[in-house]
Amino acid sequence: MHAPRPAAPAPAPTRALSRRGVLTAVGALGLGGLLTACDSDGDKDGDGGGANSSAGGGTWRFKDDRGTTAEADRTPKRLVAFVGAAAALHDLGIECTGVFGPTKPANGKPDPRAGGIDVDKVTILGNTYPRFNVERYVGLRPDLLIAQMTEPPALWYVPEESAEKIESLAPSVGILTTKSSLTHVIGRFADLAKSLGADVTADPVTSAEERFESASATLRRAAGAARAKGDGGLKVMVVSASADILYVAAPDAFTDLRYYESLGVEFVTPSKTGAGGFWQELSWENADMYEADLILVDNRVGNLQPADLKKTRPTWARLPAVRADRTFPWAVEERYSHAGYAPRIEQLAAALGQSEPLTS
Repeated sequence: MHAPRPAAPAPAPTRALSRRGVLTAVGALGLGGLLTACDSDGDKDGDGGGANSSAGGGTWRFKDDRGTTAEADRTPKRLVAFVGAAAALHDLGIECTGVFGPTKPANGKPDPRAGGIDVDKVTILGNTYPRFNVERYVGLRPDLLIAQMTEPPALWYVPEESAEKIESLAPSVGILTTKSSLTHVIGRFADLAKSLGADVTADPVTSAEERFESASATLRRAAGAARAKGDGGLKVMVVSASADILYVAAPDAFTDLRYYESLGVEFVTPSKTGAGGFWQELSWENADMYEADLILVDNRVGNLQPADLKKTRPTWARLPAVRADRTFPWAVEERYSHAGYAPRIEQLAAALGQSEPLTS
């Protein structure tokens, strides 16, 4: 997956060899740098991937998805995180005070990636890549830096040119969020939250998990019904759109799409993909290469959305799913928690239920 870049035309996951390349391919992200220092006490042992913390002032350790073990002589309290990671931790009871990444755009409204975070109570280090206020970061006296990863060891939204300095100021944790199981990634954030003192048996957490499981069961039924429609069932294409290119997502590269596929959703699979294996790039003249009964469209700021595409791209307007008004938003950067994904799964199940075969 590319690294984030401000309103770039390329989609979220296709990384170049450099950290900047990763952020650049993410194109439609509208990156913003926010820093969050999380205040939390804890003495619970994590049970996955080497996550653990010690009570009574003992050593805290957490093995991340780079294979690196972050250590501290006490449980970290002042946490700084990429906004999506901070939002996932918030859902698990860990409140952050600093974040980096798209948090509060110019209109002052919270970015959807902020989830339930009160964006007026966190220190924002920057809303757009590569802005990351290092001086403000130092002023927060961070105990731990937390970020997602699309291609290790690069930390999502940490600017390449200042990464070495930023990562030298505090231990860091990277959680891999691509080409993996959605439930595994959600579990990794739960492991981290437990190590930081979260009570993952609290009612809001368990209620969200129950909703997630119920939504998954609903999607499985909807996918089964979709496969029975017509002669070949329903095909779902997932795309990200820029002015010059239509990016078709490879389902196996995206953690959420992998999960939906395991529940029976049938996706269009590109015949070839570019660097990283995330997307096939099509010129608008070739936008009708694949037949689809339903299209999910990357809804990040900076990407073209269905209403604009219908007016400006004739080949898009001619697609059967577009003519039938069967386009739906795809939240590429949803926070990795049960609370974050349950509504997305419900929405996809509803979209499948509303759709009928349009192609042979």
